[in-house]
Amino acid sequence: MLERRINFEGRAATSEVPRITVGGLRMAALDLEATADFMIEATDRAHRIGRPLYLTSANGEVLARCSTEPQTERLFRAADLINADGQPLVAASRLQSWFPLPERVATTDLFHVVARKAEAAGRTFYMFGASEEENAAAVKRVQNMYPQLKIVGQSHGYLRDEALRAKVEEINALAPDFLWVALGVPSEQAFVEEYTPLLTNVGVIKTSGGLFNFLSGSRARAPQWMQKLGLEWAWRTWLEPRRLFWRYLTTNPRAIYLLFSRNRPVNR
Repeated sequence: MLERRINFEGRAATSEVPRITVGGLRMAALDLEATADFMIEATDRAHRIGRPLYLTSANGEVLARCSTEPQTERLFRAADLINADGQPLVAASRLQSWFPLPERVATTDLFHVVARKAEAAGRTFYMFGASEEENAAAVKRVQNMYPQLKIVGQSHGYLRDEALRAKVEEINALAPDFLWVALGVPSEQAFVEEYTPLLTNVGVIKTSGGLFNFLSGSRARAPQWMQKLGLEWAWRTWLEPRRLFWRYLTTNPRAIYLLFSRNRPVNR
């Protein structure tokens, strides 16, 4: 089993978080509330590690891609903590481990739990990613939902080269406690790898996939019964068949194989 890159600071900061290997990746065995509490605590000045703590999420598609794309696998193994954003991962862990994943930690749900806690704790957000229109709509709705939440900045994700580097420097100067990066896999993970050295004033970076599309209201979540049965992928395919049918047709069988061949009991 390959482990993460040498990462002494990140391992020390997450040493108390129990983990279980599911589908070949080490996942945090925390529920939504515990994950949000960990993130809030990680942004406390007394717990900073001199760079942002890097959290990402994995589902069946990510497991499949990591098993066939060495670059994607390397980027995910560099994370300080990986959340299980897929009900099939939770179900597989329950079948194979005495200490399973307690629940799915979907970024779309996690965001709201962290936002409520951040309001109370006075923590700050920066929202980076998606198109300019989607980003603006997402931020507006978040501000309406959480009027006491401090959003210190926002930007769309279609920046390159010097414009992107300037934006990163701007983000660091604003020093948000949480930087939500929504660029899609593996672009957002590559962003973290490249720009973490320039973001020393940021507390936590959380990669976010299509989060802003859900926050803006342009994309609807699957019904709860489909989420609980691990069928959210089918809902998304029904909504976007041209974009997602072939993706899931090729990754789902691989993910199922990995979920029943590359699991291990709890570890740290």
